[in-house]
Amino acid sequence: MVMTLKISTSIALLSLLVLGLILPVHAALNTISQGNIVFIGEYGLDVSGAMGVDSKIGWWGSGASISSTAPTQVLTIGTPTNFAITPAEFSGYTGNWYRLDNAGKADGTAFNVQDPSLAIRVEDVTLNLDRTNDWVPTGDVVRFAIDSNLYAVASDRGAGAPVTIHLLSPNGGEYSSVVGPGGASHSIVDVPVTTTPFLSDSLGILWDTGNSLYSQGTYQVYAECTLNGMKDNYPATGKSISNRITALDQDVNPLIKSGGSNPSITAHVPTTVKTSVPTTVPPTVTTVPTTIPPPSIPTTIITTETPATPVPVTTTPIPATTKAPGFGLMLTLSSIAVGLMVCLRK
Repeated sequence: MVMTLKISTSIALLSLLVLGLILPVHAALNTISQGNIVFIGEYGLDVSGAMGVDSKIGWWGSGASISSTAPTQVLTIGTPTNFAITPAEFSGYTGNWYRLDNAGKADGTAFNVQDPSLAIRVEDVTLNLDRTNDWVPTGDVVRFAIDSNLYAVASDRGAGAPVTIHLLSPNGGEYSSVVGPGGASHSIVDVPVTTTPFLSDSLGILWDTGNSLYSQGTYQVYAECTLNGMKDNYPATGKSISNRITALDQDVNPLIKSGGSNPSITAHVPTTVKTSVPTTVPPTVTTVPTTIPPPSIPTTIITTETPATPVPVTTTPIPATTKAPGFGLMLTLSSIAVGLMVCLRK
């Protein structure tokens, strides 16, 4: 009985120790220091370290003089240990927010607000190809690539932003982990994103599409950021929730309908061969002369010539005939005159 009690006590102490190691990490994700980056959609933040003794924050537009002009936006932080970066208050006002003193003047940077971005890709490690919305040959090993600006959380708060990868099977079921080469299983829930792009195989997360657990078909993949309630408070696609992509897991290229005995494929091959053989040239050559019938040419010429022959052309020499009698009369008179002169001389 005493030994059982000691074992129970030891287990309880071990559990507390484990909790003590885990809780600070999660607690750090909502603890904001001065100048840290925070994201729209985060709730329950402790910004007391960023605010100091001030209770108001202000935002100035780009190019504005912070020292000589009033802030464009002013917010009061009533409970600095439970503050929210709401879309209603911070959308359109990204960048540095400054602490304001009692006179409403800037008193140093409080934090930097950013609009989150999140996207996911599927990469074939076996062939070193991006397979997003594409075909993945069954048996290839796949990793997930996450593109986002959430990596800043790791450097500011000491731990990566938690992102859950959703993998939906062709029948609609969802996997909380994936099995990689060798049968090792890895969780895809709350994966800490520390870089961009973040590659899941950096944590050993790989998907063996040839494992018997995975049936062939189209899988859907998307990601959600669960950082401080972000995906619940700011459920915007491309922001806290990524776009949905697909991966077709099958052992035959989808451009091929089925196996090698597919009649559509065997019928397709000869047709392409025939088009390249010169035997198809004679039919085209024989059709050329038939399209140019010789009789059609004279018929068109006759119709154009008949109206073109001008009948009145034969009347054009008439003026020459009118001049001929006058000319002859002159010659006659000249002859008579010559004859008279000859007679008189005699």
